[in-house]
Amino acid sequence: MARAIVYTEIGTPDVLHLVDIPDPVAAPGEVVVRIEAAGVNPLDAKLRRGARPSPPIVEPRRVGFDGAGVVAALGDGVTGFAVGDRVAITNVLGTYATALSVPVSRLVRLSDGVTMAEGASLGIPIGTAYQCLRSLGVGQGDTLLVHAGSGAVGQAAVQFAALWGATVIATGSPARFEQLRALGAIPVAYGEGLVERVREAAPDGITVALDCIGTDEAIQASLQLVADRDRIATIVRGPDAADFGIRAFSGGSPVPLTEQELAWRDEAVPLAVNLIEAGDLQVELGPELPLAEASRAHELIEQHAARGKIVLVP
Repeated sequence: MARAIVYTEIGTPDVLHLVDIPDPVAAPGEVVVRIEAAGVNPLDAKLRRGARPSPPIVEPRRVGFDGAGVVAALGDGVTGFAVGDRVAITNVLGTYATALSVPVSRLVRLSDGVTMAEGASLGIPIGTAYQCLRSLGVGQGDTLLVHAGSGAVGQAAVQFAALWGATVIATGSPARFEQLRALGAIPVAYGEGLVERVREAAPDGITVALDCIGTDEAIQASLQLVADRDRIATIVRGPDAADFGIRAFSGGSPVPLTEQELAWRDEAVPLAVNLIEAGDLQVELGPELPLAEASRAHELIEQHAARGKIVLVP
C-alpha cells in the first residue's frame, strides 16, 4: 500500500492525516512516480483552512501540487521516460504521498546536479515568479520592486529579473538582507518609511512592482512608486486588485490566467532546472520533515517560522 496525507474537513493543520491508499496505477499517458520529496506551498495551507475557495469535500482530499521522485512504472503509450528516471512533478494534486500517478505532461526531467528537494521546490514558486515577470515585461533597463523578496516566489523573481538585466529592490527584514544581496537585490526594510527608503535606494525611480505579501503597505507603496498601474501586480490580493487598478495573478483572482500565462508557468520549471545545474539559480531549502509531520509543516508555513522551502520526505 502507498501512503498519503488527506483531510476530510476544512480546518487547522491537525485535520491532516496520513492514511494508507491503494498503490497508484499508471493510466495511458501517465507514469507512477515514487515520491522522494514534496514541496510545501502556502497555497496548500490556504486550501486546507478554506482561505482559498474549493469545491465541497465529498471524499478524503489529497494535498500538495509539487514534488520530485523516481519513475516507478509506465502507462501505455508513454515515450521519453523510463523506469528509474529522476523527475519533478508540477501542478498535480496529491504530492504529499509515497507514490502518485502523473501525466507525462506534468513531469520535468531532473539532471543529476539538481537534488530531489530542489526539484520539489520549483513548480508553484518558480512558475509564478517567471510568469509574473514575463506578464509585466520585466527586462533590461527596468527597476523592479519585489515585496517579500526573501520568500520562495520573491527569491525566484529577484533572480530572474537580475538575470534579465533589471535592477531589483527587494523588501524584507534586516535578518534577510544578506540573502537578498546574494541573489542580486538591493534590500530595503519594510515598515514605516518604506516609500522613502525605496526612493533612496532607487533614485531614478521604480518602473515595475510585484507584491508577494499582500499587505496594504505593499500595495500603497507600489501605487506611489510606479506610474503605470499595468506594471503593478500582486499574487496575494486577487479579490480586490481591480479596486486598485492593478493586475492579479492567482491569489484568488476572479480573472483566470491566460493560455500564454499558463504556458509561461510550464516553461519556467525546465528552464530553472538548467539554471540550477549551471549555478545561475539558487533555491533556498528549509526544514525537511517526515511525511507524517505534514501538519507541523503547515504550522511552520502559516507562522512564517521557517527560512527556506519546507519539504516533506516520505
